Amino acid sequence: MSPDLVTCSGPVRSAAEINRAIRALWSHPQVPLTDGQRAEYWRLCAELARVERGGVTAA
Repeated sequence: MSPDLVTCSGPVRSAAEINRAIRALWSHPQVPLTDGQRAEYWRLCAELARVERGGVTAA
C-alpha cells in the first residue's frame, strides 16, 4: 500500500461517516466507478481501517 494512502490528515471521522462517504460514491450498483472515485474509495478504505484499529500503527 502506498504511503499516501495511510497518511492521516485532518480531523478524524467516525466509521459511520466514512461508510456514508463510501456508499455515496456509487450512484447505482451497476455503474462502475471513475478513476477518481476509485482513488477516493481506496483513500476512504484506508481511513476506515485506521479508525477501526483506533489509530494503532506498526513500528
